[in-house]
Amino acid sequence: MEVSVNNIELSYTQSGSGHPFILLHGNGEDRHIFDKLVQRLEQHYTVYAIDSRNHGESSLTDDYSYQTMAEDIYLFVEQLQLNGAYILGFSDGAIIALTLELAHPKTFAKMALLGMNLKPSDFKEENLAYLKEEYAKTHDKLLKLMLEEPNIELEELRKVQIPALVIAAEYDLYHAGLYTNIVKEFAAAAYVEMKGHDHGSYVIGQDILYPIILEHFAE
Repeated sequence: MEVSVNNIELSYTQSGSGHPFILLHGNGEDRHIFDKLVQRLEQHYTVYAIDSRNHGESSLTDDYSYQTMAEDIYLFVEQLQLNGAYILGFSDGAIIALTLELAHPKTFAKMALLGMNLKPSDFKEENLAYLKEEYAKTHDKLLKLMLEEPNIELEELRKVQIPALVIAAEYDLYHAGLYTNIVKEFAAAAYVEMKGHDHGSYVIGQDILYPIILEHFAE
């Protein structure tokens, strides 16, 4: 399915029934990373798995900013009348979800933020060096995005008044202490560390988050 928003076409799938639940993938991926999880969630929710602009089957543009991608999703929510939906974002998808909620408070009822950073400086030194090396070789605009954005201050998280589930891997890409600091700033937040996992191993092509998600989003 496709919807026209913000002068582009966003490609998405819709399945299941119940409270609307939006899924946003990470950098360089598409909605299909959630296929297994969707099969579980659609038993309880109407699930919308979206390809961000410049990803999957959505429109290719010259604009790669998180702010613009957040506005895409906000307009998607408005057009499909999904205000009050739940949202889960992984990596870039989490940044987009948070950016949207900061710009348009209480668009969502609850959110889950997986493997998210607030600034490029949150990357561990070796991971930041790798990104810089790869960008020097490829000039990939998606890598450039991660090197330049986001730029969210910890204090801004105090504006978020909806319940947030923050999830990170034991062996994630970012400095120790990032998620402790993030959770402290939210008005209402729970934190789960995925033991034995790296940045994407508990998300991509997996449904192991299903019971954790159900517990957090249970009405």
